[in-house]
Amino acid sequence: MEKFTKVTGVAAPMPLMNIDTDMIIPKQFLKTIKRSGLGVNLFDEMRYDSEGKEIPEFVLNQPAYRESKIIVAGGNFGCGSSREHAPWALLDFGIRVVISTSFADIFYNNCFKNGILPIVLPQEDVDKLMDDAKRGANAVVTVDLENQVITGPDGGSVSFEVDPHRKHCLLNGLDDIGLTLEKAASIDAFEAKAGAERPWV
Repeated sequence: MEKFTKVTGVAAPMPLMNIDTDMIIPKQFLKTIKRSGLGVNLFDEMRYDSEGKEIPEFVLNQPAYRESKIIVAGGNFGCGSSREHAPWALLDFGIRVVISTSFADIFYNNCFKNGILPIVLPQEDVDKLMDDAKRGANAVVTVDLENQVITGPDGGSVSFEVDPHRKHCLLNGLDDIGLTLEKAASIDAFEAKAGAERPWV
């Protein structure tokens, strides 16, 4: 998993409430078990019309937001089914941070496991960042995980909370497998000892 230290990029405003996982990546794209290639279908039903043409009004189709790394969203982001393809699609598109007042629990946990930082903020802070995000190409925001600070385009800053263990994992690029491999020496020593003491097992 790619390490997360600091992300600077254009923030895309998505004020809609209750953006669920089927909106993030519709069910017809869940056939793959690969984490790559899903970005093109991120928000598919909002990005494309019935003929597969881009809908110009959708935020990520607008020139200023095509390379967005951050989404500022309405509350209860990631609700619905527990598909892990949702964070995979966001990450494959290039999204590393989602900011909202609230997230669905399973989606929230899946974000951390896939290198995305979900940030929960009070409504007034989200409103300010949403206003910043509406500036288009000037909506450049920096998210500093080490110092737990978001800096807006005018230099104003907002602090955020994050679980220390999850912060450690993101900063060091550790998913569940990476965490286990950190203990590889201890695991090998245990297995060698167990094998010597119980060779019949």
